[in-house]
Amino acid sequence: MITLTPRRTPAESDLSPDLRGRGYRLAMALSRARGAPLAIFWSLVVAILVLPIALFLLVAFSPRLLSQGPQWISLTGFREALSGPLLHAALDSLMVGILSAAAATTIGFATAWLVLRTDVPARGLWTGGMFALLLAPSYLVALGWERLLEPSGVLDIIGIGAGTVRHSFYGPVGIVVVLTTKGVPFAYLAISNALRGLGEELEMAVRVHGGRARDAGRIVVSLLAPAVWSALAIVFAESISDFGVAATLANDAHFPIATFTLYNAVDNFPINFPVAAAIGWILMTMAGLALACQSRALRGRCYRVIGGRTRPARRQRLHAPARAAALAGLSLLLLVGLGIPAFGALSASLIKDLGSLASSHGLTLSNYRRALDSPALREPLLFSARLAAITATLTTVVGAVSARVLADRSSRLSARVLDLLLLTAVALPGIVFAAGYIFTYNLPAANALGLHLYETTTLLVLAYLATALPATARVLLGPFGQVQHSLGEAGRVHGDGSGAAWVRTVLPVLIRPLLSAWILTYCATLLELPVSQLLYPPNHPPISVGITKALANYDFGGGTAMEVIAILFALAVVAVAWGLFALIAPAGWRKLGRSR
Repeated sequence: MITLTPRRTPAESDLSPDLRGRGYRLAMALSRARGAPLAIFWSLVVAILVLPIALFLLVAFSPRLLSQGPQWISLTGFREALSGPLLHAALDSLMVGILSAAAATTIGFATAWLVLRTDVPARGLWTGGMFALLLAPSYLVALGWERLLEPSGVLDIIGIGAGTVRHSFYGPVGIVVVLTTKGVPFAYLAISNALRGLGEELEMAVRVHGGRARDAGRIVVSLLAPAVWSALAIVFAESISDFGVAATLANDAHFPIATFTLYNAVDNFPINFPVAAAIGWILMTMAGLALACQSRALRGRCYRVIGGRTRPARRQRLHAPARAAALAGLSLLLLVGLGIPAFGALSASLIKDLGSLASSHGLTLSNYRRALDSPALREPLLFSARLAAITATLTTVVGAVSARVLADRSSRLSARVLDLLLLTAVALPGIVFAAGYIFTYNLPAANALGLHLYETTTLLVLAYLATALPATARVLLGPFGQVQHSLGEAGRVHGDGSGAAWVRTVLPVLIRPLLSAWILTYCATLLELPVSQLLYPPNHPPISVGITKALANYDFGGGTAMEVIAILFALAVVAVAWGLFALIAPAGWRKLGRSR
């Protein structure tokens, strides 16, 4: 009788010690190789988001710990920041933030209601206008107004007296107007997203029980309270942290704003980092108070009204007078936010010797020729274009990794930590980021470690990445959260490696969101001001700094020509990016994610 003995796989105990050692080392090497990309990612997050901000804010309490004063524990920075002109600037920021938030939320609510709940004509135009307002830098909007209203400005040259309007606009009124128009898109997006999901059942119930249209409207407003409070908090935080208006219109009107006082504390000599950090704490506290008010107002209430029987609300038909009033209001909003500033910049760029004492001013294209021929005007645009491309690429890659970590259920702790860091970074003003980078990477400890990054292009790119990453990661979280793991596994089943499977199966689904994130980051970085103003390398100013320098030297024609060229350049990049996608991308990629 023949007995068949099954073949036995050698156990680990059967292997020689040398083979067991080699297997262990190989397994550890593979484990480290798999964890290396994640370790690099977290090291980058700490370097660009955690370390600069934490050390900068810490110096407000312990100057000696970071070689900024003799005291280990001191509140001198806070005493200076909460007294005299600095306190006045903080109170001005608080007032401007409250007024801008209230006005922008009211206008944003009315705009969302007209676009989504009525038959107002050209709804696509008004929605596109909201995104145009969102992308327009605040300092360019303010400069457009200034070119019109300033003494010997465009209106004075063409013979239109602007004295009364100038006197009102150069001060808190003009600052609130500009910040309100910049805040309307944030309020519109927050409220419109909630309004889209709200059905008409409750409104109909009010009308059935004898209520009037006013009563039904009151019910809708109360149900949208979370979105309204969110809009108030977002616009308030954006207004108090805005640097573009503070550095242009507010500075020219001698109206102090907290962000500009922080800039002065860092940019002047001697640098006063403890006071700058204390102002940063004040700005963060103001934003935190806005969020606390939002939480308190909504505490203990339930707003869950969307269910399986929710039906989309029907659009209300506007009578002729109401339609005319709605069109006039929406047109006025875009005129104030975009039309007038664009006309101010474009007309100023075509006027000869604007800002000089010349008695005659004619129309000319010489300002554009100077902007394109002069290295002082041309080089900043080319420099910013290169940095914007690098930043947009890095931000899209790191933002995609961040979104993947946030959407991965298996890494709950990592996702919670990263989510907290990104949310905190969103609430930080850009000027605080810039000040943190100046402070941290100029410390003796950084130089001792070989991190000679101060006044380099590398540090400027890292700061751009830090300011753009939080918003980009949040934008990409939705698309990445919708991708199932089985999609990549399907490619592996058909013989592809992990990288090839991702490119062939996952990338086509995500290509449109990734391209959109790249374009938005590019446009925002190209015209970014606060980080550029504080961190640009010597003799290499970005375009935003080049514009402000030209205007500070009273070259209003050349500066505004640079503005127009930069905006046209950004629009051209957007057109080329989408055009190349339409020409080069495979047909299947172009179809995925396209709305019908």
